[in-house]
Amino acid sequence: MKIALFSDIHANLPALEAFFKDVETRNTDALYCLGDLVGYNIWPNEVINEIRKRGIPTIAGNYDWGIGRSSDDCGCAYKTDEEKALGKVSIAYTNETVNPEERAYLRTLPSHIRLEYQLNDEKRNILMVHGSPRKVNEYLFEDRDEKSLLRIMEQADADVMLFGHTHKPYHRILNSGTDGTEHYRHAINIGSIGKPKDEDPRGGYVILTINADSSVKNKDSIKVEFIRFEYDVEKAAKAVEDSPLPNEYADMLRNG
Repeated sequence: MKIALFSDIHANLPALEAFFKDVETRNTDALYCLGDLVGYNIWPNEVINEIRKRGIPTIAGNYDWGIGRSSDDCGCAYKTDEEKALGKVSIAYTNETVNPEERAYLRTLPSHIRLEYQLNDEKRNILMVHGSPRKVNEYLFEDRDEKSLLRIMEQADADVMLFGHTHKPYHRILNSGTDGTEHYRHAINIGSIGKPKDEDPRGGYVILTINADSSVKNKDSIKVEFIRFEYDVEKAAKAVEDSPLPNEYADMLRNG
């Protein structure tokens, strides 16, 4: 089973269109979106409708949650007053731009998707969230304390946890087994296709391969592939500059 997962489009239609072209060449069996369809660019309605018309199972990101409820708070953790001021412009613009039907779609998105596999006479749970199982806007960075990350996954009964929100991809393998037993859990941040923050402006997503003999006792029985693809970054950046959105968001796209 090959599953493609993508997240954090943030109204970047050129990136989404390039993603669809790329993923169609990968021979995957399923496709899931982990949220944040809107914000920071000019195409929120177009992005929403590209997802809808394809019937892609999608969960709500923190930005989707806020815009779906016409809130002026996106749940973003801005660190400086300048970032907060820029963020206010973005969410105000997005609220003005999103149509009623598309807003209603965002409001009804689920908070998580769970898959359960029965392989090797054992259960294997795959959990998809946006931020964390506890909160849609909780940031799970790569340097998260191992005990904390394990506790989050154990409480959520997740053997494989996939998430976005930080826009920085990574894969950590943790062993929660006790008394010499092995129970490997995989924490996978799938990155962002529309607003990367890892100094690589290319869009990014993940292909998760679950083998027929997959087992929690074998840390290598699932494969995680991080895909990067080119898209017209300049088109997306120019769209920001030609809109009421802050030009800083255009620079972020160019610089990754």
